[in-house]
Amino acid sequence: MRIAVVGIGGVGGYFGGKLAISGVDTVFIARGATLDALRSRGLRVESINGDFFVDDAHATDNPSSVGPVDAVVFATKAWQLPEAAEKAKPMIGKNTVAVPLENGMDGPDQLARALGREHVLGGLALIVSYVVAPGHIRHAAIEPAVMFGELDNSRTERVEKLRETFERAGIKAEIPQDIHRSMWSKFLFIAPMSTIGALTRGPIGVWRSIPESREIAMRALCEMVAVAAARGVDLGADAVDRTLERYDAMSPESTSSLQRDIMVGKPSELDAQAGAIVRMGRDAGVPTPVCETLYSLLLPQERKVRGSMTGR
Repeated sequence: MRIAVVGIGGVGGYFGGKLAISGVDTVFIARGATLDALRSRGLRVESINGDFFVDDAHATDNPSSVGPVDAVVFATKAWQLPEAAEKAKPMIGKNTVAVPLENGMDGPDQLARALGREHVLGGLALIVSYVVAPGHIRHAAIEPAVMFGELDNSRTERVEKLRETFERAGIKAEIPQDIHRSMWSKFLFIAPMSTIGALTRGPIGVWRSIPESREIAMRALCEMVAVAAARGVDLGADAVDRTLERYDAMSPESTSSLQRDIMVGKPSELDAQAGAIVRMGRDAGVPTPVCETLYSLLLPQERKVRGSMTGR
């Protein structure tokens, strides 16, 4: 397969790098300092599973020069996805699939509006990784994996081929029975971890061990399970306990990308995570007081960073 990876941060850099070093024809769509680094020095990935290096990374900021590919993997920040999808149109051929690996639940609909629903899969990534410097990625925790599937959950040849390509590259890849349920399970995991981490300014090992902050996480999880149920997704009676167990199994120094962005004063995925929970809860008539509080407390800084609030 010929695969384009859009967004060469912690997720796109790791998975795109694995594809490239396995021999898959991989094109990195990047810009600015990241593009310069990929062209001049290649892609360096430090990983708890073993470091690797892509010294001849095929990188460009011009999707028109790439032409149609078999798959476009989107690994941008959630708020960057609509613009990235528009720019990716020259790479979408008749049989191209578009796979969103962003955090949040809006990715498939955003890609469908730009590219056509017939091209879009549901998708998610499981990894803790981040940018050390342009073209330099560090995978710090969690066994990396991806999941993707047709939006109607049918088993198709194109999805199977994509899974086989990822697995041959040494990437754990799964086609779940229900991609929407799997995306919700990932969303359930990442959203409370992100907002609580951002507010406490501490890694997961700190706030999960304090009864008061752990209680906030549990209440937020309960609200999200109720919202999912109201939208027709049953996450299971043990969803909260399962998620707390995943938190407890993580390296104590683990943080989320949203938390890291907020802590260094960058724009974050706050709207796509906590904001989305609040909106979906309101639409479904499900109260989300804890999630709304977490969102509201982080909103002033987010607006300041984005230049929409000056303060008085």
